[in-house]
Amino acid sequence: MELRHLRYFVAVAEEGGLLTAAQRRLHTSQPSLSRQIRDLEAEVGVMLLERQARGVTLTPAGRVFLDHARLALLQVEAATDAARRMAQPERPVLTIGFMVGLEVTWLPHLLRIIREEAPDVEITLSSLSSPDLALALMRGRLDVAFLRPEAQSVGLSFKLLAKEPVIAVLPAGHRLASLRKIQPQDLARETYVSSARTSPVLQSVIQDYAAKVGITLKAKYEGENISSAMSLVASTGGITLVPLYAQNILTPNVVARALDGVPPTVDLTLGYNQANPSRLLRQLLARTDELVASVQNQSIIRYAEAPS
Repeated sequence: MELRHLRYFVAVAEEGGLLTAAQRRLHTSQPSLSRQIRDLEAEVGVMLLERQARGVTLTPAGRVFLDHARLALLQVEAATDAARRMAQPERPVLTIGFMVGLEVTWLPHLLRIIREEAPDVEITLSSLSSPDLALALMRGRLDVAFLRPEAQSVGLSFKLLAKEPVIAVLPAGHRLASLRKIQPQDLARETYVSSARTSPVLQSVIQDYAAKVGITLKAKYEGENISSAMSLVASTGGITLVPLYAQNILTPNVVARALDGVPPTVDLTLGYNQANPSRLLRQLLARTDELVASVQNQSIIRYAEAPS
C-alpha cells in the first residue's frame, strides 16, 4: 500500500464519485483511478466502496478506513513540514502597520532598530486607516502599528510617541495660501472638507478645537481618507484639517499652513496586542524612546514632544 492509494481513496470518498475525483482532484483518468481503488481494496481485503449508477458510497468498512486514511495523510504532512522546518528554519516575521504617509517619517528609524535586534527577520508592511489597524492588531494580523489610541480596542496597549499638531491644507492658489498661519475664524468662512471620516480620534480633536475657538466646522465634503480629502480640497477650493505627518503626502496643487495660536494636537501611538508573545516586539518597545528621539532629531516633520 502506497500513500497515493490513500490519497486516491480519500478523494473518491469526499467527491462521491470516481469520475469527479479523477477530473477535479487527481487529474487522472477514471479507468486508472478505478484500478488504483481495486488494488487498494484487494490489499485491505474488504470492499471499501459500493459502486452505484450515480457515484459511489462508502461501505461500513470504508467509513472506518476513511478516518484512518485521513489521519495517516495528516501525520505524513506534519512529518514532512517538521523535517523541512528543521532543515530550513523559517525566518521570523514581523508585521508592521502604518497610517498612509507615516512610514516616510518613522520606518527608516524603526528599520535600523529592527536590524540591530533581529537581522534576519522578515518584515511585512500594511497601510490602513487607524481603526482598521487597531482591528488588525486585535485579530493578531499585525504585531505593531503606528496609529491613534482608538476606543473599543480590547486587549491593546498604546504607547505614546508624539502629539501631532493639526495643520490646514488648502489649494495652492487659494487667497489664504500667501499667509504663514491661518486664523481659526478664516476656517469658518471657507468650504470645509472633512479628512476624518475614517479617523474618529482625529474627528474628536477637530470638533473640540472648533468649540474651543468658537467656530463651526460643518463639512460640505467628506474624504474617505486624508489623501481623498486633499483631492477634494484641490477640486472644490476648500480647506481641510489634517495631522502634521500629512505633509509627507501633499500633492503639488495644495499647500499646508500652520494654525495661528495654540494648535490642536492628536496623539500618535505605537499600538500592540498585550497577548502577543513576540520577543522582538518587547525589544522594540524597550527602545521606543530611542526611536522617538531619532525621529525628533532627524526628521523635517516637527512633532510636539510627548510628555515623559
